[in-house]
Amino acid sequence: MEKRLCDFFIMVDYLKGHFKNGYSKISLLIAFFYLPSISNSQISFEGFEHLFIPPKAYTALYTQHAIKVDGDFNEKAWQTAAWTDSFVDIEGNGKSQPTYKTRVKLLWNDSCLFVAAELEEPHIWANLKQHDNIVYYDNDFEVFIDPGNDVHQYFEIEVNALNTILDLFMPKPYRNGGIAMLSYNATGLRSAVKVHGTLNHPGDKDSSWVVEMAIPFQSIYLGNKWSPPQEGALWRMNFSRVEWDVEIANDKYQKKKDVAGKLLPEHNWVWSPQGVINMHLPERWGYLQFTKNTTSTATFILPQSEKRRQYLWLLYYKQKAYFTKHRKYATSLKNFGINTPGLQVDGDENILKMEATTRQFTIYISDDDNTLSINDEGFVQTLKKIL
Repeated sequence: MEKRLCDFFIMVDYLKGHFKNGYSKISLLIAFFYLPSISNSQISFEGFEHLFIPPKAYTALYTQHAIKVDGDFNEKAWQTAAWTDSFVDIEGNGKSQPTYKTRVKLLWNDSCLFVAAELEEPHIWANLKQHDNIVYYDNDFEVFIDPGNDVHQYFEIEVNALNTILDLFMPKPYRNGGIAMLSYNATGLRSAVKVHGTLNHPGDKDSSWVVEMAIPFQSIYLGNKWSPPQEGALWRMNFSRVEWDVEIANDKYQKKKDVAGKLLPEHNWVWSPQGVINMHLPERWGYLQFTKNTTSTATFILPQSEKRRQYLWLLYYKQKAYFTKHRKYATSLKNFGINTPGLQVDGDENILKMEATTRQFTIYISDDDNTLSINDEGFVQTLKKIL
């Protein structure tokens, strides 16, 4: 009990920095409903707290107005969309605030998801010009989308200040043996970049660069059938900004190096903190919810199924840690101090079960309605009740 209370107050302290705009209410509600009930002291989150920072959430308004993708946010529809919180360090708690402000807003219609991003930057530069270059070798803006919320089969789009695009598909995360499919193209993607300043000109001071995108829903669906999101549909999504420290030499920008001549590591600033320096943990991304409303949004409340998933992810992380130490998976929940299968999630009765060998595992959590499962590859499914 004391440990769970400690986790709760760590979470509250984290939220103190998010009471500067309208989305603070969303952050508070997510924090209240996101972490499992503190009465479940039989399952300890100790050592994994950084992987359970409450994700951010954004509700995207519907628009019936045409949006010209030109890097200007002058359309009436954009005026109704709220900005996200400013980006934070990818690791979240205890890290310094980013040097420059970044924020995003979203809209959608029956064919596209629209993204608008504003990136403060006193020195705007970019070098890469060819499609599918590794864009994050420049300063860039990145979009990550998991429409199925199953942590597999997700998409990434990167863009630099020259409007050079890298788009890729991940069948599963790198940690599970996934390989980026650079041959994927987000067919029909429209993007525009507008520089408020002068690109690649060290002699003056710039203010910002902005990105506008229209991402066709059809381009982020697998197979031939697709449909626009329904009211209340919930996706996992995150945004990242890669920022390199640079200096001016011979009237050109160059990345800074340490005393050994090695490039200084890039900064990673994100909308929803990952807890670790790794964007390819889709279970750590924020939540995007769709509404057909055009002018206002309802308060986001995390679904019960998402609260239950946290136990699956905790046990997944514990299994991976166990494997690292013992070179095999645990074959019983008792290895993690779980002696009884019963579990309450915010007053809802659930049953935990694990099927495992030393090389594979699947973990289940069931309530009266359905069963959620996760396997050793981090694939999450919703099943008919089986326990």
